[in-house]
Amino acid sequence: MRFAKLLLLCLALCFMAVQNAQADALADIQKRGVLRIAVPQDFAPFGSVTSDMKLQGLDIDVATLIAKNMGLKLELVPVTSANRIAYLQTRKADLAISTLGKNAEREKVIAFSQPYSPYNNSVFGPASLKVSGPADLAGKTIGVARGTFQDSQLTETAPPSAVIKRYEDNNGMIAAYLAGQVQLVGTGDFVAVALAGKAASNKPQMKYIIQESACYVGLLKEEPALMAKVNAALSQAKKSNELNAIVQKWLNVPLPGKMAVQFE
Repeated sequence: MRFAKLLLLCLALCFMAVQNAQADALADIQKRGVLRIAVPQDFAPFGSVTSDMKLQGLDIDVATLIAKNMGLKLELVPVTSANRIAYLQTRKADLAISTLGKNAEREKVIAFSQPYSPYNNSVFGPASLKVSGPADLAGKTIGVARGTFQDSQLTETAPPSAVIKRYEDNNGMIAAYLAGQVQLVGTGDFVAVALAGKAASNKPQMKYIIQESACYVGLLKEEPALMAKVNAALSQAKKSNELNAIVQKWLNVPLPGKMAVQFE
């Protein structure tokens, strides 16, 4: 009987320790008064650097809005697609607002908020290339930014004879396409629109949609208090129509109806 009581006491203490650890992330942020958010710096229109070295873009505006709605000062932490999750894991950032798509593999590592923006992933290339699905990638060279959703999806679906070239960031991938080092690119639709403006003689056209997707705020797992605050901030932004205005500003499309649903 005494053993059973001791066991129950240990379990209760462990549960309390877990609860306290979960509360610490939000408590630490509130005590600090600063919310550190990882954002893209090479992924226009979601995040890029201006000529006067300031960050701008959809993700930067969303980060600003969330910090405001949480009553905190904002510290922007520039990241790449390859290291954005690592910045969360090493606690260099509290949140990642960096065109993060949600899939089963990532959900093993981090947690995701409600969606805040549309983001379709597709394969693009010149009009001369006839590509309508994964099978047509055989023998072709495709560029992707390392660590992105497109990287993982094309790795799974492209035929063995396809060559996938991975670049550390989108600038590298775009430069490779412009230089003719890759025939196709796997990227977000809005990134490809920006790329089309640079490739006057080799404008990329959409070949096929890899998957319809959305962007989510990423944070460490087992942080329910912080997750609730982030979702409340996004719900407030949806209710006020501020989030829709940001999406319209940068993507020229409205926030889709299914993404406008607010999490209570």
